[in-house]
Amino acid sequence: MGKKANSSMTMAAMADRHVLYQEAVQDVESEIDFVQDTFEDIRNRPMKIIREDFAGTMNTSCEWVRRGDDHEAIGVDLDEDVLAWGREHNIGPLTDEQKSRIEIVAGDVFEVKTRPVDAVLAMNFSYWIFETRETLREYFRKVRETLTDDGILFLDMFGGYEAFQELEEPRECDGFDYIWDQSDYDPMSGHMKCHIHFEFEDGSRMEKAFSYEWRLWTLPEIRELLVEAGYSKVTVYLEGDDEDEDSDEGNGIFEPAERADADAGFLGYVVAEK
Repeated sequence: MGKKANSSMTMAAMADRHVLYQEAVQDVESEIDFVQDTFEDIRNRPMKIIREDFAGTMNTSCEWVRRGDDHEAIGVDLDEDVLAWGREHNIGPLTDEQKSRIEIVAGDVFEVKTRPVDAVLAMNFSYWIFETRETLREYFRKVRETLTDDGILFLDMFGGYEAFQELEEPRECDGFDYIWDQSDYDPMSGHMKCHIHFEFEDGSRMEKAFSYEWRLWTLPEIRELLVEAGYSKVTVYLEGDDEDEDSDEGNGIFEPAERADADAGFLGYVVAEK
């Protein structure tokens, strides 16, 4: 990074944190690819309507409705400010016809009741805000009630031994650095505090652009709770390794797995069939 900026009009001051998040964290195209392909492989029919829990800026919902004239999405989130940003920047550019196929629900995913959907997506680890077995199992149960008879719940996961460490992990993006900060972890309760910072070429920094407090759940716990909540089958899809031996990045391809290596970190999806 460059020298420390002195002007109040720094790159950090002028940047939009939601734009940075969508560029650095989200890959809605690949995510929808996985969800759509996996649903159709399992159910042998097209997926038509999704519910995006913890929808935030509704970036994923917008990607879904753009992909098909019969695609519908319901986005649920508590944060009215983030939803307003999504309405302006993500829903705004859609055609009127596409907008008619997105339903926005400002509410608690634990309490809302929506019409039946083919799939519920709870991504970016947001469901980890439910920090007890009882509350997370109940959330899974409520989602199951929302699904159609052959519906599927899609969750994402991260883990590995570095997930339990207090550390900062920087990654270069186009014009800025994304910094994932695991600032505090309590092994007694599993409670974790994490932040996202952004640092820019002029040396300025957007400190704690996003902050999270949640429980660091493990794959065995999630799988057990889904079964306890009544799901008939739970499958974990893990990302494969990059063929480049010098790379520690994944290859972006997620496949079903029954075992995993004891790596420093992993990314995956948990797919729960009703």
